[in-house]
Amino acid sequence: MASPPLCSFCHGRFTFSSSKTIHEDLLYLLLLSTFLGSLPNSVLGECKNPPVIFNFGDSNSDTGGLVAGLGYSINFPNGRTFFRRSTGRLSDGRLIIDFLCQSVYTTFLSPYLDSMGSTFLNGANFAIAGSSTLPKNVPFSLNIQVMQFVHFKDRSIQLVAAGFRNGLYVIDIGQNDLADSFAKNLSYKEVVKKIPSVILEIKYAVEDIYAQGGRKFWVHNTGPLGCLPQKLSTVQKAPDDLDPYGCISSYNDAARVFNEALLLLCEELRYEKKDATIVYVDVYTIKYDLIANSTKYGFSSPLMACCGFGGPPYNYDVRVTCGHPGYQVCDEDSKNVSWDGIHYTEAANSIIASKILSTDYSTPRIAFDYFCN
Repeated sequence: MASPPLCSFCHGRFTFSSSKTIHEDLLYLLLLSTFLGSLPNSVLGECKNPPVIFNFGDSNSDTGGLVAGLGYSINFPNGRTFFRRSTGRLSDGRLIIDFLCQSVYTTFLSPYLDSMGSTFLNGANFAIAGSSTLPKNVPFSLNIQVMQFVHFKDRSIQLVAAGFRNGLYVIDIGQNDLADSFAKNLSYKEVVKKIPSVILEIKYAVEDIYAQGGRKFWVHNTGPLGCLPQKLSTVQKAPDDLDPYGCISSYNDAARVFNEALLLLCEELRYEKKDATIVYVDVYTIKYDLIANSTKYGFSSPLMACCGFGGPPYNYDVRVTCGHPGYQVCDEDSKNVSWDGIHYTEAANSIIASKILSTDYSTPRIAFDYFCN
């Protein structure tokens, strides 16, 4: 007999899993209600049968895959705000994908490579920190993640075929393709020239999943790369390449070109695959607004990492990163946009998730709970 999911709401019933203590499950419910209570009524919906979710991406949505797959150490204070321990997430707490899962009353996604106590009845997370679309066939590029999904689907005995057909496929990747290109000292024009190849890989991924029966896709664009403290502290930037908020204009321009191409891809796929639902989400605009209008949201120093080394203006040093000897971390009650110079804090992710759930940044404007079965 298959084990029950870690936490599921099916027709109003809640079941506990043997792999978690009742105390942990009750804590999850308490914090879930706190998050849902903080959302505007306009983004709350009813979801009696949560979707099975499969996530593909990089560190922005990695819930522990890097640790499970490679044994890489992601040390405390990562996880300090919500989990009170490191869970392999590169944040002080929950990621956007965690909040999206909570919004439809399902538990956090287990990493595909994590074999400890995972039932995968609510889906699986194939995202791995550092992942990109290119080069292909290297751990853990997007096409490898899709291959892992196909392998998982072929061998799964707990998820019936309908689970895959009705599943929601979330894709959040591309940031590392741009960042790695700039890191190789490619010019803006050279980076932009590579974007069609990256978009093509995302197209292949959607088509491969579609061929496996997937019909529901939720696609995030990439954020303002030029506003990351890591880039600002390590890149030699000309004063005229900084925008009014202190971000690197050329990096953000490249991200916008990528996002425009991704939007066109989603429109093309929507036209070609009329039986599929493909939602494009403009995460870039949400994140940039959070930085440009940080004080409105109660944040200070939006371009400075909470956990890092070096102090103002960016508190980022590639030699002393968060969780490694010598790091400095802000007070837990402080509100920062950036956690470690690359990834966002739980406080920021919570706001980003609430805006995503509003549908104001989605094309077409389909609510996340639309995918509840």
